[in-house]
Amino acid sequence: MSTNQPDSPVEWLSAAEESTWRAYLRMVTAVQVRTARDLAELGLSEPDYEVLSTLSERPDGTSTLHEQADKMGWSRSRLSRHASRMEARDLVRRAPDPADGRGCLLVLTPTGWDTLRDAAPSHVSSVRRHVVDRLDPGELAALGTIARKLAADGPPPPAA
Repeated sequence: MSTNQPDSPVEWLSAAEESTWRAYLRMVTAVQVRTARDLAELGLSEPDYEVLSTLSERPDGTSTLHEQADKMGWSRSRLSRHASRMEARDLVRRAPDPADGRGCLLVLTPTGWDTLRDAAPSHVSSVRRHVVDRLDPGELAALGTIARKLAADGPPPPAA
């Protein structure tokens, strides 16, 4: 809706801004759908792969539920529910957190490690096919800069 009204407290998007916003939304959706489809062929969901890959970055494939949820940008309850489904498939297990009697650790199982090792080459190929190889080096660098800027916490830069 781009109805700029003189007395409106909302600074409506210009036609160019709205077009860019909608193109961004279509891009995110298209890339997610395509990479999710490729992961599904391997028997994994995007959240499965995200849990496995981020846990693999931790020493011994182990993280507290709290740290893992923070790293992924998920709530602890969302991660806990998803971990339950992954536990049923023997991809992760929970263990008591010795540093926090109320907390738990998420641990990659041998099956989880094997699943990630098997899936990673296909996932990287998917990311390359749907994003990296479709951009020239300058576009890829710009996308990375923009993505980091938009993902960062903090106030937006002052208006020009």
